[in-house]
Amino acid sequence: MPPYTGPGQPYPMPGQPYPPPVPAEEPRKRLHPLSPVLQGGKALVVIIVGLSWQTLGRVGVGRFALLVALCLLGYLAMAVVSWYNTGYHIVGRELRIYEGLIWRRTRAIPLERLQAVEVVRPLLAQLTGLAELRLEVVGGGKTEAPLAYLTVADAAALRARLLALSGRGGPAPVDGEPVPELPDTSGPPPGRLLHTVVNRDLLISQLLTPQTMFLPFGVAFVVAQFATDAQWSFIAVASTLTAMAGVILQPVRRVLSDWNFRLARDEVGLRVRHGLTETRSQTVPLHRVQAISVTWPLLWRAKKWLRLRLHVAGYAVGDEQGGQADRLLPVGDLPTANHILTEVVSGLALDTLPLTAPPRRARWLNPLAQPKLGAGLADQVFSVRSGLLTRHMTVVPYARMQSIRVVRGPMQRMLGLATVHADTAGGPSASAKDRDVAEAWWLAAELIERARAARTTADPSAGRQSGDAGPRLS
Repeated sequence: MPPYTGPGQPYPMPGQPYPPPVPAEEPRKRLHPLSPVLQGGKALVVIIVGLSWQTLGRVGVGRFALLVALCLLGYLAMAVVSWYNTGYHIVGRELRIYEGLIWRRTRAIPLERLQAVEVVRPLLAQLTGLAELRLEVVGGGKTEAPLAYLTVADAAALRARLLALSGRGGPAPVDGEPVPELPDTSGPPPGRLLHTVVNRDLLISQLLTPQTMFLPFGVAFVVAQFATDAQWSFIAVASTLTAMAGVILQPVRRVLSDWNFRLARDEVGLRVRHGLTETRSQTVPLHRVQAISVTWPLLWRAKKWLRLRLHVAGYAVGDEQGGQADRLLPVGDLPTANHILTEVVSGLALDTLPLTAPPRRARWLNPLAQPKLGAGLADQVFSVRSGLLTRHMTVVPYARMQSIRVVRGPMQRMLGLATVHADTAGGPSASAKDRDVAEAWWLAAELIERARAARTTADPSAGRQSGDAGPRLS
């Protein structure tokens, strides 16, 4: 008879193996004690801005400073109590996170749905030797369960353990074994280096934006208003400065986020590292890439520059400054883009994609943009083009298509036109706008056949599975 291993362990039936012991539930762990201080530092700016200059003039500098200090201490006291009630631990194959002061909340994240664990180190975290972990989960609308902040060693151990339990890493580290180190964001990413964006080009690209080019005119207008009108209240001044800051915030965030952008390729996928005040290290699995977006901004065309973005299933959707793993090339020329795209889809080149414009009667719906519209079928991808001032192109591999739609509006029915949509899982739809009706139905049928063939080639058993018959026409 096998030895008894602990309470709750029944003896097996005759002829059956003895069940493994149930692991003891690990104690709940807290974040680093400096977490409330780092998170509360942002509140200081909000408190000072919230107290107007009029309050400063009424109560004086000493009382104003005392008021700010009391508000800050009160906020930090609440943050410390909240930190004391915040914790995380792994139960089986779930990561459970407890948080909240008045309203308690518990989040359980199944590790089977875990796609990636992103390592983020903001500036304050770098100065204090801390790190933040952000989890990307299948189907998540945003980054799940950000753990801010942990020591570098604890972050490395937790990251390795989560990836191991989710089946996307090596064996989970145990007590007494050396812990894998976090990626060194100061050097190039591991693997074969594909491209490094020159910071000078990044700065010039953000200077060639409407926000930056029209900023001097806005400053001149504000100065003229100040010079001609002396009746400016605090609210008017604050509103003007806030509007000007909002104008320049977007290009500044792009420069800080994409600084030292480096792209490499290894057996896992694409390795991306970037950031100045907040460094990031990301891994993009190529088998989850749903679509590729290409953008030619109007002011970039003189230098023949473009921007590449990836749409990855399972990653949170955000804007271009949101920090998600969607960057492929912040700025670059066409040969560089083709060199990178061949690593994503073999043989893909933007200048060789067969694109045809819709019929001339589509000018009634798009008087100026009709010659710029285009759609075409390549060997492995379906591509569409749109945009008049800013050109856009969406490239979707056939194997990533989930459904095909043919849509006809009232005006399109009068003109004998239709739009074909190729939908993906978690990515954008590639829309061939205003095609001839006969061409639209032929295009939809061809997309269905090519998508099924691509899935069968990638996975020969896919065509025999009743639940995965390929895209359908709707």
